[in-house]
Amino acid sequence: MNWDVTWENLVGSVFVFERYGELLVLLQNSIWAGALIGLVGGMIGTFVMMRDMAFSVHGIAELSFAGGAIALLVGADIVTGSLLGSILAAVIMGVVGAQSRESNSVVGVLMPFGLGVGILALALYQGRSANRFALLTGQIVSVDDVQLVSMAVLSAVVIGGLLLVWRPLTFASTDPFVAQARGLPMRGLSILFMLLLGVAVALSVQIVGALLVLALLISPAAAAMNLSASPVKIVILSVVFAETAMVGGILLALGGALPISPYVTTISFLIWVGSWALRKIRTSSGGRTGTDDAHGHVTGDDGYSNTGTAPGTPSTVTGSSPSGSPSA
Repeated sequence: MNWDVTWENLVGSVFVFERYGELLVLLQNSIWAGALIGLVGGMIGTFVMMRDMAFSVHGIAELSFAGGAIALLVGADIVTGSLLGSILAAVIMGVVGAQSRESNSVVGVLMPFGLGVGILALALYQGRSANRFALLTGQIVSVDDVQLVSMAVLSAVVIGGLLLVWRPLTFASTDPFVAQARGLPMRGLSILFMLLLGVAVALSVQIVGALLVLALLISPAAAAMNLSASPVKIVILSVVFAETAMVGGILLALGGALPISPYVTTISFLIWVGSWALRKIRTSSGGRTGTDDAHGHVTGDDGYSNTGTAPGTPSTVTGSSPSGSPSA
């Protein structure tokens, strides 16, 4: 077989738009589910980046995979199994302390354990191989009305929880030492955030799979931070990038013969590369973009650090303690 035929077969597998309109109507639930996950992933991903927890996301995803695989083996609901696995991992990491010295060690222990348990469960599973493959790489054809409603409820829980603790969580994420000195309940905030992150990971695993969940919870927020240092702009850009990758990936996957994950991860990667290149261009041309200072704070073109303080303003906060309402 020559290269021309191979290339044609490859393109034919990636982009197949026969009867695309019919598929678009039949899989509306999948598109809505992707939009919900993009919104949740874009919002919570900003805190993941601020708290330097990309490694933790991967650890939660592995236990979510293990929970889903065990549920598949015993004939239980896969979504419930994935959710329980994610919450278990989140509780363990939250209790230990998401920003403690032991956190990376805990994640490093949980990741191979979850992956090993998941592979064992899949090896013992005697059903359709497509079900096993979907846990790792995601799928878009299995979202029915009941699942869409449950995903909407869980998404509302995550978004509502983030909005409830937005300001203190931002304070604790950007300047934990000052936040602790001001008396913020750091351990409680950590556990609450990890629980919300666990739910978000479980939602993402249903669509993009356990192996590639980082493309949704990390890449959009990382790209947003390349373009701005304003907390509000970062959240908005992160959500826009996550929605573009998620919904765009689903729309492309509907017209192809491949799982959804390659489309989502490719779009996320291209967005990040574009944002990185734009930051380099702006930097080389004399413009100011988000850069890290010696203390890990980000200063950008708006003249503010990622702690939300104006230039020259001390990092300590005076006045009343941060409330639970979201800040602009």
